[in-house]
Formats: sequence, C-alpha cells, structure tokens
Amino acid sequence: MNIVRRQHRSLSNNTQSVVFISSGTVTPPVDIHYDFCKLKPLSPEEALEENLLLNSTAWPETPSLSSPLFLSNTSDAAHSTFTILPSIREGQWRVGDKLEALIKIHDFKGRPKKFGGDVLFAKLHNPTLGAGVVGQVVDHLNGSYSAEFSILWEGSAQVEVTLVHPSEAVRVLHRLNREQPDRIYFKSQFRSGSVTETTICNVCLHSAQQPVCNYTELLTGEPWFCYKPKNLNCDARINHFTGGFKENITAIEKQLFQRGVNMKVSIPASGPANITVLPKRKGNSEESSSSVESGTSGYYYEGVWRALYGTTVREFKTSSAITQCLKDKVVHLHGDSTIRQWFEYLTKAVPDLKEFNLHSQKKIGPLMALDNANNILVTYRCHGPPIRFSKVPTSELLYIANKLDNVVGGSNTVIVLSIWSHFSTYPIQFYIRRLQSIRRAVVRLLSRAPDTLVVIRSANPKALITLYDALTVSDWYSLQRDKVLRAMFKGVNVHLVDAWEMVLAHHLPHDLHPPPPIIKNMVNVLLSYICPQKDG
Repeated sequence: MNIVRRQHRSLSNNTQSVVFISSGTVTPPVDIHYDFCKLKPLSPEEALEENLLLNSTAWPETPSLSSPLFLSNTSDAAHSTFTILPSIREGQWRVGDKLEALIKIHDFKGRPKKFGGDVLFAKLHNPTLGAGVVGQVVDHLNGSYSAEFSILWEGSAQVEVTLVHPSEAVRVLHRLNREQPDRIYFKSQFRSGSVTETTICNVCLHSAQQPVCNYTELLTGEPWFCYKPKNLNCDARINHFTGGFKENITAIEKQLFQRGVNMKVSIPASGPANITVLPKRKGNSEESSSSVESGTSGYYYEGVWRALYGTTVREFKTSSAITQCLKDKVVHLHGDSTIRQWFEYLTKAVPDLKEFNLHSQKKIGPLMALDNANNILVTYRCHGPPIRFSKVPTSELLYIANKLDNVVGGSNTVIVLSIWSHFSTYPIQFYIRRLQSIRRAVVRLLSRAPDTLVVIRSANPKALITLYDALTVSDWYSLQRDKVLRAMFKGVNVHLVDAWEMVLAHHLPHDLHPPPPIIKNMVNVLLSYICPQKDG
C-alpha cells in the first residue's frame, strides 16, 4: 500500500500542504491490546475510522540491529547526500517551476542504506529575503528519497535537508509507545483536614498493584485514573501535576538520539545547494497551479506568511487593526501552552485588551482578557489530562468537548483549538479517541450555531536537544498526530493554522514554543479567518 504523509487542503477542504510521503509497501501497524491503558470503547464506525487512521500513519519497518557495531549500521547524515536534479526546462528555474532533489542515505561506514523509514525534513529558503517553503519528501523504501519544492520567488534559493531521526530511532520510539506508555506519569494530591496524600495517576495504570480511583468523565467517556490513597477517599483529590519520567532504554539505543550526530542534523549537498530563480514564464497557465498541486499550503516572503489558496492572509500591523478585527468578538482558546502563546501575544499587541486577574497561575490559567470599550473578550483554558502542567486544580481539569457543549456560539464567537503535544507518549489510539470526542462536540456546536468560527492549530516541529525531548516530544510523534488531526477534521467546517509548515519553512530554529515572528504570522492567519479580505 502507498502511505501518504500529507496535510490535506485545510480542514475545511480548501488548503493543502505536503510534509512527508512514503511510497511502496509497508506493514500496517498491529492493533495491540494495551492491558494497562484503559482506552474507552468505540462504536463500529469509530473503530473503522481508527483502523483507517492506523493504516494511514503506518511507518516502514526497520530491520532489527543488535550487533556491537549497532551505530555504525545506522543512518548517518554526514555520509549521506542530496543532489539537486537538473531543471527540465531550458536548464533554468523560474517562478512557478518545480525543483527536485535526490537524497541518498548512508550509514556511518559510508555504505548505502537498503531500506527507508528515516525522518527527513526539507525546505527551500532564502534567509536574506525572509523566504521559505516546505518540500515534500518521498520515501522510496530503498535508502533513497526525493524532495520536491514549489519555486515561489525570484533570486537565490537554497535547499536544506535535515535528518531528524534515523529509521532505527523510529523503531525505538514506536516500541516505547507500545510498551511504556506510562513513562511520563502524573500525580494528584488528596486532602482532608490535616491529612494529605499523593498518588500516581495516568490513563495507563497497572491496576493490579493497588486499588484505583476512576475519574473517567461521565459525558465524554474520557478515561483517567489515580491510585487510591491509603487513608483518604477518591473524592478528596484536589489537583493534578506532572510526576516524572521513567527513562528505560538501553545504552545502545541512547546512541540513536544524539543531537549533532544523528538527530536534527543537516545532510550535505553533493553539488550546489543553491539555484538562481528567474521571473515566471509568460503565457503558461499551468505554473499558477503548481504549488496547489504539490499540496504546499503557503510560504514566507519578506518574513510574511502567504497562503497559496483559500483565505488571503492579511497583515495586522497595528493594535488598532487587531482591535477593529476583534471588535464585538468572543475568542475562546482551548488547548496546550502553544495556544496560550496566542493569548499572550494578543494581550501584548493590544494595549486596551487588559488581562483580568482570575488569581490563577500564569502558565496554567484559566486566563481572560477584556476590552470593554470594544466589547472584546479573549479566554484561554488548558485541555483535560494528560496535561504536563504543575498543580492544576481539579476544578480546572475540563475537557474541550465539555466546554464546547457549553458554548452558545454564533457569528461573534471564535473557537481555537490546539491539542497534540501532551499525547505524544501514548498509543495513538488514545489520541484518536480524544479527537473523535472533540469532533463530535464541534459538529454539535456548528449544528446549533453554524456561524461560529472554529480554527484548529496544527502541531509543529521542535528543537529536540536532549534525550528526554527525543523520547517524549519527538517530531516523529508530532508528525503522526498531526496526520491524524488533519484527517479527523477533514470535511468539517473548520479552518487550519498550519503551524507545521509555518515553523518548518521559517529560518528561525525549531521550538516547541515558536518565537515571536512566527507567532505573529500565526495570529495574522487567525485574524484573517475572523476578518477575511473583502473582494474588490
């Protein structure tokens, strides 16, 4: 079967961007029963959808390597190369053309790899012009890959290819989520009078070890459990917080996650890495659609994100422009810390949008900002567990689906969702179930209030500096969940902020929390959905 890792045309079927494609025969994942992960049951329709999603995210298998020379047999960026293939038209590249690069992966001994499964990122960029676009990577499953780019600006353009993870590392990451989904664990405090106890909590608990408190949400069925305190009742639980991380991989496996060696390492060019782009050819109508056909959702030019189709992205350069757009609007931001960044950006960019003191922790929330004169309300709430925050009160452990069911909605209401990073260490089935629950709530909201604007922020690449980063928030985990997120909301009337491409195409380093210039562009996309450019 052909496995396509691609971002479809917005979540409302009007944008598309390609990230990674794998062509050839791969083995679909085995649906393993996680005996200590209490995943909620599915209807027959949901089970069918889950199976399709599992197949769509299947990754090429990597042969098991266990010799003492293990690392020398694995993918090495330094010995690998990419080559820009000649232009098929007049030996020149022009705006609207395609550029293709051939990538060949070798091991640490310089021997060609014979199988695929490496995680590769590719982009075409010009930092001086503030220009960049993501390329799509095709895995030929034989150690070679192709990267294809849409050429979208004149002048110089440089190809950059990055080995994010060797295929052997992906094998480890996949195994960890099957065998150790509880390697990040959580805790809760229980209190009654002067008695306080703390126990471990998770969706994946070995319940045979001791009695368990069941905190499964009644309406959505979202599971969550804590070990029962010895001396207190289950209803004495007062908070939730990150407990720790259990690192349980071999010394040999650790060698696969070395920054600057085989994790987030640039692959050198075997020849020139740059091309010169001439102006667009006249009278050729095909070129205007080339970027759409490639699936690229947008690109940067002069540091500004430009959508290639769908809603035109406007620049909101002043606080008054943002205020005018948000006038008489209620904006609810739900999710993780990557969406909290948007709340922080708006309150800094708009002086009259004053944060109201709810006496909550700054990093946890809930947060609320008001502009009384312009009737603007912006709120932020974190999603329900698993959430890797410190000491969230149990009263604030609210699931997105429940919150959406309490929204009246309408043309003055904007809902923004971001939920991906905190699910990285779990079986992807857990994430699928959470998104199915949220999607049902979104559909209910849009049914009763179809004028409500719903926007979803995608996942984004991260820095991956430490072993902890690699084993808990790897870009491979994010890529898999990003694929599921986009597929889950395809055909639903929601809009996408393509954080994946907006981070990957930018010249600034990858970060779980993208730097301000990227956040500004993301908020511009959001505001462009709220206040679209008027024709004429």
